[in-house]
Amino acid sequence: MSFRNARTRRRFSAVVAVAALTAVGAAGPMLASADTAPASGTPATVSADGLPTWQINGVVWSQVLVGNTVYATGSFTKARPPGVAAGGAGEVAALNVFAYDITTGSRVTSFVHSLNAQGRVITKSPDGSRVYVGGDFTAVDGQPRGHVAAFNTGTGALDASFHPSISSSVRSLAATSSTLYAGGNYSSVNGVARKGLSALSATNATPTPWAPTVDNGSALAMVLAPDGTRVIVGGSFTTLNGQSANGMGSLSTSGSGTGALLPWAANTTIRVGGSGSAIESLRTDGKQIYGSAFAYQTGNFEGTFAATPATGAITLVNDCHGDTYDVLPLGAVLYSVSHAHDCSWIGSFPDTSPRVRWEHALAQTIAPTRTDTGPDNYGWNYAGRPASTVLHWFPQLDTGTYTGQTQAAWSLAGNASYVAMGGEFPKVNGVAQQGLVRMAVASLAPNKRGPTYTTKPATPVPATTATSSSAGTVRVTFGTAWDYDNSSLTYDVLRDGGVTPVYSAAISSTFWTLPTKSFTDSGLTSGSSHYYQVRIRDPFGNTLLSPKSTAVTVS
Repeated sequence: MSFRNARTRRRFSAVVAVAALTAVGAAGPMLASADTAPASGTPATVSADGLPTWQINGVVWSQVLVGNTVYATGSFTKARPPGVAAGGAGEVAALNVFAYDITTGSRVTSFVHSLNAQGRVITKSPDGSRVYVGGDFTAVDGQPRGHVAAFNTGTGALDASFHPSISSSVRSLAATSSTLYAGGNYSSVNGVARKGLSALSATNATPTPWAPTVDNGSALAMVLAPDGTRVIVGGSFTTLNGQSANGMGSLSTSGSGTGALLPWAANTTIRVGGSGSAIESLRTDGKQIYGSAFAYQTGNFEGTFAATPATGAITLVNDCHGDTYDVLPLGAVLYSVSHAHDCSWIGSFPDTSPRVRWEHALAQTIAPTRTDTGPDNYGWNYAGRPASTVLHWFPQLDTGTYTGQTQAAWSLAGNASYVAMGGEFPKVNGVAQQGLVRMAVASLAPNKRGPTYTTKPATPVPATTATSSSAGTVRVTFGTAWDYDNSSLTYDVLRDGGVTPVYSAAISSTFWTLPTKSFTDSGLTSGSSHYYQVRIRDPFGNTLLSPKSTAVTVS
C-alpha cells in the first residue's frame, strides 16, 4: 500500500502462514542462495553492513549519484555526522537538499543550498554537469524557482540561467543534454498550458512543443528509453493523451515532437492507477526498463518488473506483496526498497499471521530464474511469467515516524561498489543511523553482520540436545541460525568446551526456513559424561555460540 501518498488502507484478510521448521536432519528448500560470498555463477550483493554516513532529521524522497557525490532531496532541516544524535556536535542546517560522498559518507561542503519546501525528485544530466531538483518549493536560496531548479555539479552553484515556473509540484524528472522532461499534477509552465507533463529547454527553461496530457492522477516516475526516442512515464493516472494507460505509458520524443502515445504492452498486464494504486519508480540500465508499484483496491500488482524499452513487453514480473518505492539495477542485481511482506509467489519468504514482518530492502536477480506462481491470495495471477530469485540480502531498517506513514527507506542510488538508501529510518541493523546509509561490496565493507537467532515473529533460541541410546554414541541435535547477507553458514559441534570440532557442516538457512540438524558422535567411552555446544560461523569469521546441552552419560 502507498504511504508516500498518505493513503490508509485495509489489508486483505488472507495471509500465508509462516513456514514451519523443517524436520530433523532435513535441510529444507533454500531459495535465497546468493549473498556477499555466493556460489559460483550467482551474483554477489553488497554487504548488509551500514557504513557511517551523514544523517538528516526528516525524510529523503529521492537521490542521484554523480561521480562519488550523492545528491539527496526530501523534507528535512538539519544534517549531522554519523554517530551523532539529533542536535549534537557538528549538526548543520540542511534545508531539503543535501550532498554526501558515497565512498566516505562525509558531507560535501561545496554544495550547500536551501529549498523553501520539500524536494520530491532529483536527477542528473547525461554528462553529470547538472543536477535537477523538482518538488513543492517555490524558492531556492531565497531566489524564485517554480518547483524545479538546476545546480552546477562542478561548482556546486545554483544555475542562474535555469528558472522555469511550473504551476504546481513536480514529482518526476528525466533529462537529455538539451531537454528536461518534468511530470507531476500541474496545469501550466511559464504561463503556457501543460497538463501534468512538459519538456523544457535545458538552455533557458522555455517549454518545448512536447505536450502530452496526464488526464487524471499524477506522473510520479519517468525514465528515458536508452535510445532517447521515447519517455516512459508512470504514476497514478489511468489515461495518457486520452487513451487507456493503466499507470504507465510510452511517449514519443521525436516526430512532431508533441508527445504521441506509443504502444506499451506492460500496461495491459500490470494495471494500476486511479485513487489507490500507482507506478512508483522507473529506471533503466541501458538495456531494460525497470519499475515498481503499489496497489490498493484499484490495482493488480505490487513488487518489481522489467520490460523492453521499445515495446514494453514484460521480461520480469515479481509478484511480491508490499508497496515498492524505488528500484536500482546494478550489474546482475536489482535492488529495491519497500515494505515487502510476502514474496512466496516467487519462491521466497511468506507472510506472517498476524503480520509482524516487513523487509524494507531487497535484492533480486535481473536475469529470470524461475516463474511466478498464481493466482496469489489477492487474486492476481502471474502464473508462468518470468520471475527473479530473491537474493540473500536482508539489512534490517527500523521504521520511522517523520511522515507518520510507518516506513523506512524510500530511495536508492549507487554504482558497482556502493548502494545508498535514503528515507526516514532511525536505525540500521539496530544502530542509530537516521535517513541516509551506505552499503558496500564485500571487499570494501567491514563484513561484521554475523549469524543470529533473532527472527520476526520472535522464536525461542533453539536448544542443543544430547542423548545416548546405544553403546559408545551420543546423538546431538541442534537448531540453525541465519545471517543478514550470507545464506551458507558453517556449524562446528564442540564437545566439552573444546575448540576443535567433532563435526562440521555447511548448512544454508534463511529467517523463514531454519532447519534442525543432527549428528552422531561415536567412539565414546561408556559411562563417560559429555556436553555439547555449536559454534556457527559465516564466511567472514563472525561467530555465534548455541546454548550448551545438558550433560549426557554415554550408554
